[in-house]
Amino acid sequence: MAYMNTTTAAHPSVFAQIGAFFEGAATRYKQYRLYRATFDELSALSNRELADLGLNRSDLRRVSIEASRA
Repeated sequence: MAYMNTTTAAHPSVFAQIGAFFEGAATRYKQYRLYRATFDELSALSNRELADLGLNRSDLRRVSIEASRA
């Protein structure tokens, strides 16, 4: 019978932590840019156009956040 044991380091290496930090920062920046683009585009619509979409001005922030995290 064969037996295999795999061990891993208890903590990721410093380089892995730095890479994860920058990867997370890049992801958050992309989400922010998408949020701003969505918010700006919806803000440019008139109240009547927003009503046609079933939205109020008070919904813009929530809708933009949902769009950026989907």
